[in-house]
This record gives sequence, structure tokens and C-alpha cells, in this order.
Amino acid sequence: MGNSLEGQTAVVFGVANKRSIAWAIAQKLQSEGARLAITYQNDRLRQEAEDMIHALPNAEGFQCDVSSDAEIEQLFATLKDKYGKIDHVVHSVAYAPAEDLKGRFKDTSREGFRIAHDVSCYSLIAISRAAQPLMTEGGSIVTLTYYGSTRVVPYYNIMGVAKAALECTVRYLAYDLGGNNIRVNAISAGPIKTLAARGIGSFGEILKEVNEKAPLKRNIDQNEVADTAAFLCTRGARGITGETIYVDAGINIMAF
Repeated sequence: MGNSLEGQTAVVFGVANKRSIAWAIAQKLQSEGARLAITYQNDRLRQEAEDMIHALPNAEGFQCDVSSDAEIEQLFATLKDKYGKIDHVVHSVAYAPAEDLKGRFKDTSREGFRIAHDVSCYSLIAISRAAQPLMTEGGSIVTLTYYGSTRVVPYYNIMGVAKAALECTVRYLAYDLGGNNIRVNAISAGPIKTLAARGIGSFGEILKEVNEKAPLKRNIDQNEVADTAAFLCTRGARGITGETIYVDAGINIMAF
């Protein structure tokens, strides 16, 4: 694609470490010419995140806990002062308490249900609301999901329900923000070895299943997801909104 995002600004949420999908997306957007605002959750992640961000030209780090409306609003006020406008947002954020990813789904706690939906789904609404006034020339909002939203994945439990809500949220946001020329899409990535994946008890088995049964007979990597995210931010994707796009070696089409 070359420098297809030259002169544009992208905000990337969810960078945890060098293996995170958000980091791969940030690197790809930067390689396409975008200026980056990269967020990390808290002080515990600050040092590693800042070390990574400093290695990228034209990128700056900001702390933001997406479970706090006040922190989201403060972040975008800071971004407005610094950049004036933004063009793209990447939402790569998901969390559920570990105890709610184990055992039987019926034992999901009320608080675990609330937290999973707040962090993994509602945060996209809050971020989109804060971003919209700065997206004066339109742009793209991209989030990350997983096919556990439509299929039962053992030990994915409440995250599957939260991802289903996230995908529905994408459609409603696409409708709501379309008049502002803002496109909203989700990428449903295949299983990738990330920090978040450690919480899924059956993850090793899932990787093996995909490798054996996906049409492409392999798993995917972060860079393939990043390439798709970058495309969704380009003019070439100007007619795509409200979609969940699978980047999973085709495993989602299989009935097993």
C-alpha cells in the first residue's frame, strides 16, 4: 500500500507487549505513514509500552484505562490539543476475570459478566463517542473480535458473549456514525499466541485444531491481522462499514 496513510493520525488502544495484536497494527499503520497515539492501561505497563513506542518514529504514548469515562475524555481532550483532529481508531481491548474463564458457563458471576462487557464492549462505545468530534474528516474505527462470539469455544465462556455484544455494537455504531463519514468494522482474528490468549484453558488445542482443519491448513499471525486493519483505514475500504471480517485461515466456515 505504500504511504497510504501519510498525514493521518491513528489512535491505537490495547498495546500490552510486542506480541499483542495492537502492537502489530501500530507498526503497520506507522509503516503506511500514519502518526500514532498509542495507549497503555496503567503504570505497571508504562515502561515496557514506552520503550516500544520510542522505537517507532512519529509515535507517542498515553496512559488510559478504558473502564473510566473520565480517562477516555481526558485522553481525547489531550489529543485534540496536540493533533487537532484524528483519522482512525483501533480498539484492541478485552478482559474478563480469570475465574469466569474457567469451569462451567452457568457459574459466571454477575460481576464477571459486568466487567467483561464493560471493558470488552462498552469501551468501544465510550471511545467512539469521544473520538467522533475529532474525526472531522471521517475515518475508520476498527475493533478486534473472535469467532467464539458465534461458536462455543470451551473456556472462552463470558468472553464469547462479550464479543457477540461487541459485534452487534459495531453494526449500531456503523449506522450511528455513518452520517459523519466514519466507518466502523470488526476483524475476527484466528487464535494467536498473545497475553490475552493465556487465559483460555483450551488454547493449545484450538491452535492444533486450526492448523489441521482450517482451509489454509495453518494458523495466522499478528501481521496478517495488522495488514487487514491498515487496509480498513485506507481509501480502498471507503465503502466497507458495519462488517465483521474474518482473518482466520478460513476456520470459521468449517462445520468440523
